[in-house]
Amino acid sequence: MGTVDKAKNKAEELAGKAKEKFGKATDDKSKQNEGKADQTKSNLKDAGEKVKDAFRD
Repeated sequence: MGTVDKAKNKAEELAGKAKEKFGKATDDKSKQNEGKADQTKSNLKDAGEKVKDAFRD
């Protein structure tokens, strides 16, 4: 997996966690769900990169 892609995915995951925590703190369900969605999207991208790496080897 490319280092840049891995860093982008991790940054997106961390931003999602922060957004989710902010939503919890402010009782904003929409922001909470947005954060969870960002984390899920990041995890899916990461999984896709791992699959590509498996086929490359």
